[in-house]
Amino acid sequence: MAFLEQAGYRPAAFDLALEPIERLTDADDAGPVGLVAISVPMHTALHIGVRASASIRRRWPDAHVCFYGLYATLNAEFLLEQAADSVIGGEFEAPLVGLARALATGRPPVEVPGLSLRGRPAPPHLERLRFVPPSRGGLPGVERYAQLAWHGGTRTAAAVEASRGCLHHCRHCPIPPVYGGRFFVVPREVVLEDIRRLADSGVRHVTFADPDSFNGPGHTMAIVRELHERLPGMTFDVTTKVENVLRHRRRFDELRDCGCVFVVSAVESLSDTVLEHLDKGHTRHDVFEAHGVLRAAGIAWRPSLVPFTPWATIDDYLDLLDWIEGEDLVESVDPVQLSIRLLIPPGSPLAELDCMRPHLLGLRPERFSHDWSHPDPRMDRLHARVSEIVRDAATSSAPAARTFTHIGAAALAAAGRPAVPAPTRFLPARATAAPPRLTEPWFC
Repeated sequence: MAFLEQAGYRPAAFDLALEPIERLTDADDAGPVGLVAISVPMHTALHIGVRASASIRRRWPDAHVCFYGLYATLNAEFLLEQAADSVIGGEFEAPLVGLARALATGRPPVEVPGLSLRGRPAPPHLERLRFVPPSRGGLPGVERYAQLAWHGGTRTAAAVEASRGCLHHCRHCPIPPVYGGRFFVVPREVVLEDIRRLADSGVRHVTFADPDSFNGPGHTMAIVRELHERLPGMTFDVTTKVENVLRHRRRFDELRDCGCVFVVSAVESLSDTVLEHLDKGHTRHDVFEAHGVLRAAGIAWRPSLVPFTPWATIDDYLDLLDWIEGEDLVESVDPVQLSIRLLIPPGSPLAELDCMRPHLLGLRPERFSHDWSHPDPRMDRLHARVSEIVRDAATSSAPAARTFTHIGAAALAAAGRPAVPAPTRFLPARATAAPPRLTEPWFC
């Protein structure tokens, strides 16, 4: 929005995560549209965006539809055949402005660098941008978005970017195929101005949406120090790898003092076999050690997980549940994390691994992923059952502890073991205060 406004355009924003596309396409006062740009940074956003594209085509058949973001690049071939006129990946703002100018002046879009078109693919645009503070005009009010739940109440929250891309090459992550190990920082003053404007709108908690806040630890620490000086009541959370928790362990006391209330880390699994196949850069032992680092600093840990992979066994799943209960993380792990199944998008290096090939069933372009099956049918059945439990719990707003117990019972049943082999197994009873969390679960 801000890049387009700076270039002299007046873009309108519409959030498909909160409002049905029909509210836009069926509006009587909706005028002509020349360009529709659909952001698809996540897999779910891609499904929503493709459905919206069909409605947009019917309402404005002459509009140019552009998909941009991580999952646009990975699924460019399908999108250009079925849903889009163009696709942009990487640092997308400059090509998007270039596309708007080309359409406005009658120049062919093929002249725009970084723009993929039918029959003319382009690599992700990875040139450094001259960032400006984001423009959020036209979006729903901040109170409609996820909030921080903490100390029995909620705080209005918002997401900001201090960096993009990632230095790491985890095989299951959508970022490496696009960024290839590069990352870009957003200038400190731009980030802080964004947060100041959000604070003026009532935001009291910031989620740093960086893929890993410790890709540039000096940059992150400088921002949070100054944030704390300017807005001492503002809290925040960051995401970082397990290995970075260990590498930067001495920074977490300062992070806490500056307002960090929780850290998200992609633990994924406790199986060293699974972690090696995913090239996560940490081990089972590292997971326990990292939790100790954060616990000593007084910062809550919210692990994200991928429990269902072709190499995970039922014993691995039970071990994961034992760890969550034993480390008092039941309230810190969103139940949906226990249902996550490995997603292999087009272009994923996982699809080329010898250890993955026996399990692949073929690329499903319309589902934006490769299908795969587990060598142990019990694991696929357990995944279906856990997904059902999680959906029912979300519908009924069931407590996390109760959902965890039901998932534990399902896992034991899948393994053919007694429902309660030990007095406390998968029956969390600790009366600890609920740790801070966002009201909308985070998962990739």
